[in-house]
Amino acid sequence: MTQLSERLNRLAPSATLAMSQKSSEMKAQGIDVINMSVGEPDFNTPDHIKAAAKKAIDDNYSRYSPVPGYKDLREAIVAKLKNENGLDYTVNEVLVSNGAKQSVCNTVLALVNDGEEVIIPAPYWVSYPQMAKLAGGVPVIVEAGFDQNFKMTPEQLEAAITPKTRLVILCSPSNPTGSVYSKAELEGLAEVIMRHEDIYVIADEIYEHINYVGRHNSIAQVPGMKERTIIVNGVSKAYAMTGWRIGYIAAPEWIVKGCNKLQGQYTSGPCSVSQKAAVEAYTASQECVEQMRQAFERRRDLIVSLAKDIPGLEVNVPEGAFYLFPKCSSFFGKSDGTRTISNSTDFALYLLEVGHVATVAGDAFGDPECFRMSYATSDDNIREAMSRIKKAVSQLK
Repeated sequence: MTQLSERLNRLAPSATLAMSQKSSEMKAQGIDVINMSVGEPDFNTPDHIKAAAKKAIDDNYSRYSPVPGYKDLREAIVAKLKNENGLDYTVNEVLVSNGAKQSVCNTVLALVNDGEEVIIPAPYWVSYPQMAKLAGGVPVIVEAGFDQNFKMTPEQLEAAITPKTRLVILCSPSNPTGSVYSKAELEGLAEVIMRHEDIYVIADEIYEHINYVGRHNSIAQVPGMKERTIIVNGVSKAYAMTGWRIGYIAAPEWIVKGCNKLQGQYTSGPCSVSQKAAVEAYTASQECVEQMRQAFERRRDLIVSLAKDIPGLEVNVPEGAFYLFPKCSSFFGKSDGTRTISNSTDFALYLLEVGHVATVAGDAFGDPECFRMSYATSDDNIREAMSRIKKAVSQLK
């Protein structure tokens, strides 16, 4: 009998990738679908970064790189953390991986034992609970819904902690909601964590630079928390470098050594050419980052105003990232005569099949009352998509 491992059978497939595939299949059939399902900047990688990659090829950076990444890249990351975040790390406290996704997964696999618990506020990025399961851990989901702007409170965190708690995963700015934890909110969570020994925090800060409320705050900046925090970041969102696959952790050296040992056994070091491009991204002018941030902020304002104009949708104002996560539960139980909307999965499929707009159901993110739209697309696409959605939902009675 052919059977996949129990480990694999514990995992669910990625809902975001599934929705993107379905929209691609419809496009292949000649249907004009606007894809708002994938979290990827629509900008091209800036030219000076591409030039650095071309030079790296000409300079024959074509061999295996060191497992933790080239030293000059780790030095550039150390400088970035010092200059932008006021945090002091050494190169031995930084590990570069094949995208921030691997950085998160490395950390979970390195720290979580069978049966240990990982606290994850919902809505969450789809892969967090799956990574906890992959490690043999138990995801503990804390509901942080629309009414609290999708942010976990210290009281909720305290109530979720048990003797088996090992990790807390925070994502700020958040995928899928765009919510951003303030300095005071992070201090409140840190106060709880520091009352409990042996609990660590993965601070997923991949959307750090796509922030509309001013300076980014990291829980690692709270006194006493740097030793308990694994910062995860990378070049994909800020520099429009998703396909280059460069992420990193900054963490206590013993955790970095553990992740290095793990990475050495199953991927080794990340792409040599991509690393040289990332050095340029971090050390050259940051003007391109600010230009893209301003474009995302303009699009945020546009999509929020258009979404608020659609009867039945409840809309918050995201403070970062490039997602809108509206509440669509008022449509549950409604029908267009041929199909009935029972949940957010039905709603997202309805928008795809009737409105020809690809979004992602909130179920996948742990909030079945909402759905996610990525506004990392042109203003024209946003206007057209929202017009289609408005027309499609008007048929639901």
